[in-house]
Amino acid sequence: MNDENIVFPREKAFYFFTSPGNYTGVSASSLKEFDDKAKEVNSKSLEFHLNRGDFEKWLSEVVKDNELAAEFRRLQKLNLSGDSLRIQMHLILSKRVKHSNYEQRVLPKFPNFPAIQPEER
Repeated sequence: MNDENIVFPREKAFYFFTSPGNYTGVSASSLKEFDDKAKEVNSKSLEFHLNRGDFEKWLSEVVKDNELAAEFRRLQKLNLSGDSLRIQMHLILSKRVKHSNYEQRVLPKFPNFPAIQPEER
């Protein structure tokens, strides 16, 4: 089974908030679902969690992927927001998750947006 297909129990799922106490009603119980939900959830939620280090913590502690967590730590330093952040998150997650047609649907709308390349190890 691929890592993206591992389904975590509800208490280990990622719950998207826009601020403390403001739950969006969206959660993800697998890495694939996390990427899928991140494509749709309010971008304010993505900004909120990235700035707090929540994504990095979940990826490290629950998903057990320290390399992916480090990519999100680097992403945090770029101060992206909105669709720019959403696209970069997807590009990072796409290293681990197989997708259907998200690239064809969304990325062509941003042809001049430079993709951040992951650091080589």
